[in-house]
Amino acid sequence: MKNFKKLFLLGSVVLSLALTGCGGAKKEEAEAPADADNKIVIGVSPTPHGEIIEGLKPEFEKEGLDVEVVNFDDYIQPNLQLEAGDLDANYFQHKPYLDSFVEERNIENLDVLAYVHIEPMALYSEKYKSVEEIEDGAEIIIPNDPSNGARALILLEDAGLIKLKDKTNLNSTEKDIAENPKNLKFTAMDAPSIAQVYKDAGAAVINSNFAIGQGLAPTKDSIFLESTDSPYANLVAIRKEDAEKEKFQKFLKVINSDAAKKLIEEKFEGAVIPAFEK
Repeated sequence: MKNFKKLFLLGSVVLSLALTGCGGAKKEEAEAPADADNKIVIGVSPTPHGEIIEGLKPEFEKEGLDVEVVNFDDYIQPNLQLEAGDLDANYFQHKPYLDSFVEERNIENLDVLAYVHIEPMALYSEKYKSVEEIEDGAEIIIPNDPSNGARALILLEDAGLIKLKDKTNLNSTEKDIAENPKNLKFTAMDAPSIAQVYKDAGAAVINSNFAIGQGLAPTKDSIFLESTDSPYANLVAIRKEDAEKEKFQKFLKVINSDAAKKLIEEKFEGAVIPAFEK
């Protein structure tokens, strides 16, 4: 009986210590910082966005960040997956497109973390060597999404081919063309597809990321290039609640750094231009 009591007391002490140990582990977990995870999964267009992020990976690593790139070939899923939490950030669009997207889909939790670069949109043609050569009734392909479609029309006005009712309207459509002296015919299609079929038309307005992806150099192969004072700077988008988290502030530091500026300037030779000052 005495031995039984001793074993019982010993077992109680062991059980008490075990429970205390478990309680301590839970307390440590509760006190761990909420943003201890330094991994950022970012959705990008492969060119130039993905190339810029991949090129900056050594700089991200210096800041203790693990940045994973997910490539997309469309303009819809990166925002939808960011909103849903499947991505931590995305980098493929400009502000007019983001504004149009969130308004159209009634999305409220996406915001801008940083502006990174400008990809000058340009007019390309296999048939014509200059804007002046474009013939009456020629077909011009433009992007079919609202923001890039308007941007293309503004570029065509700058090229002297059309005149809009209000060039400052970033939501302009074909209905807003006030003058079309060459009776140009417009065909709207998905922006990623235009670079693959532009040779079949008289001319086409192509986003630089897709042009570069098809081996076109905007500064050399286009017949008209968008000006550098464009409002269409490409940005990194995140969810609003993440803006002040340490890992995103570290990401911001790198993406707007001297190293980022140097990479963009040296790699793309003017086809992509930094949109921040350093």
